[in-house]
Amino acid sequence: MNLFYGLLTGLVFGFLLQKGRVLRYEKQLGALRLMDMTIIKFMMSAILVGMIGIYLMHDFGMEVLNLKPTILGANIIGGLLFGIGWGLFGLCPGTSIGALGEGRWHAVFGIIGMLVGASFYATLHPWMSETVLTWGDLGQITLPGVLSVSHWIVIVILLAGVMALFRWFERVKL
Repeated sequence: MNLFYGLLTGLVFGFLLQKGRVLRYEKQLGALRLMDMTIIKFMMSAILVGMIGIYLMHDFGMEVLNLKPTILGANIIGGLLFGIGWGLFGLCPGTSIGALGEGRWHAVFGIIGMLVGASFYATLHPWMSETVLTWGDLGQITLPGVLSVSHWIVIVILLAGVMALFRWFERVKL
């Protein structure tokens, strides 16, 4: 049943990616050039909905949070590699699968690149677990934990901030 829920969630997410037009190259390029905030708005909306859903399930005892440690070295290097790949290819991992689903065959090259990158990571993981994956290990932290406040305070503040940001994006036609 979990596989069915995963498939259903993936199909809904893919549908929303397509309807939001975030699979389009011009939208990807616009986001990278900070000239079109469609993708940023889509991602922030997904993060907020996910955050609210996860914390609601957590508060009702339906979900146990399993936090991974924050490791600065891994996050910085991974973020740089992700950004370089997105900038060179014009699609991120999720949108490349969606683009392929729309019949844009050039996405296959990006998917192959991701698989090659994952293979390199798997090969280098023993070495990296003793180096990069230990640089700046901050442990299992959350923003509410660092601030020593309820997660709902952080969620409400983030929600208000994102809504204000969206309003500004619309006002300046981003």
